Amino acid sequence: MDINFKQLISQSSTSALQIENWTIANNESWAVFSTEGDIGSLLGGVLCDTIEFDGELKIGDGKIAQVSLVEQQKLLEEERAKDDTDFLDRIDNGTSVYDLIFEQCEDVTLTHQLIEDLDLVHLKESGFRVLSTGETRRVMLARALAEKPDFVVLDNPFAGLDIAHRQSLADYLEKLSESVQMMVIFAREEDLPDWVDHVAMFERGKLVELIDKAGWDNHPIIQQITAQSEQQSEEMMTLIRRYQHATQFENPIFELIDGTVEYTEKTIFTGVNWRIDKGEHWQVKGPNGCGKSTILGMIFGDHPQCYSNDIHIFGKKRGSGETVWEIKKHIGMVSSALHLQYRVSCSALDVILSGFYDSIGLYSQPNIQERIIAREWLDILHMSQYAKTPFRKLEYGQQRLLLIARAIVKQPTLLILDEPYQGLEYLGRRLMKNTLELIARENLSQLLYVSHYQDDELESIKNTLTFVYDDSAQCYQAELERK
Repeated sequence: MDINFKQLISQSSTSALQIENWTIANNESWAVFSTEGDIGSLLGGVLCDTIEFDGELKIGDGKIAQVSLVEQQKLLEEERAKDDTDFLDRIDNGTSVYDLIFEQCEDVTLTHQLIEDLDLVHLKESGFRVLSTGETRRVMLARALAEKPDFVVLDNPFAGLDIAHRQSLADYLEKLSESVQMMVIFAREEDLPDWVDHVAMFERGKLVELIDKAGWDNHPIIQQITAQSEQQSEEMMTLIRRYQHATQFENPIFELIDGTVEYTEKTIFTGVNWRIDKGEHWQVKGPNGCGKSTILGMIFGDHPQCYSNDIHIFGKKRGSGETVWEIKKHIGMVSSALHLQYRVSCSALDVILSGFYDSIGLYSQPNIQERIIAREWLDILHMSQYAKTPFRKLEYGQQRLLLIARAIVKQPTLLILDEPYQGLEYLGRRLMKNTLELIARENLSQLLYVSHYQDDELESIKNTLTFVYDDSAQCYQAELERK
């Protein structure tokens, strides 16, 4: 499929896409890298004719499909809107994986083939709302391919996938590239596929350079962005140190005794004994669907089975009369689930302010000091111009930066970070990684951290909880390593 952009401009409420001249020849595979700003959803929307633009766009015959975090979030919201739990004698977990894929093609053979190719066989009857982030990503790809497209736009396709599934997806996409033309938007150097022919570089939404793969491998841009992120993270740490305060709790900060999570159809994990003492940082590891987000949700108090387990947190036994707000005021949280839940139409400034009150949306009157701190965070994130912009109108990556700031702003005792960089472009990811490393090193908060990328590991986190599948128990169990 031949595609030609000429003098094209597209504008969302917070970002712009500007392409002076770019030709994608038939059978060429391209990668797209943005030094700053999230242009993946805009570019995909323009190509799929769901976003308006000015200028010229010529597309050859064929069908274009896209896979993105924005599309994934839309589908999750549609599924939540269809939740019929209140009218059933069971919990409605959403449309099954099989039905979600089949409805895109109405082809039984193709549906089964995609389910097998993308390792979804064991999930085909599972409802969409109970899938992990990585499992959801694979379903979104299967739905796009079920449309039998000639050209596919993949916006950070490896985000949320564990190591094994990233490798299997990379192998699958390499084979697929022989028959389907693709464009891959990527934010990590290691996510750039070997089979890509060319790289288009954008800066703040503007196409600034077209280079071949060899040119990318020797490009100085990564060093430049790394230096910029280090300077910006130092500014952020200066802000955090300025308002530093201490909260004191006796050991253990958190303890789970013989923890188990099970549903009607399956058990996720059993026999987990985990104790977190003062000053300890932990990384939680394991494959998609093993229970990483679940156990963090039990600490935060958002998972219903936190009350059916023996849990002690901040000196209190869970379910002994404490309110959830007594616990949450000492915890900051970032996760894909929280990102999805944050559907209220409050402003960017109010999102950060809500971190002082542990609310989704702002329902209390902040004091002058809190407003000053929140505005300082917007300044450091280079988002002051969006202070009054509704959260839902911001780019996905901008939303994620605000949610990270919301979690950090009150300097909680525990800072829970479940795939915090998902949706961030390269600069945002480097900025936040540098900042979290410094927070851990200076013990400004205790970090509980999940990331599937080895490159994301923080040097200051020495302790790990790793979920490993136990064939005899037919579920996951935890292996703990303290250093």
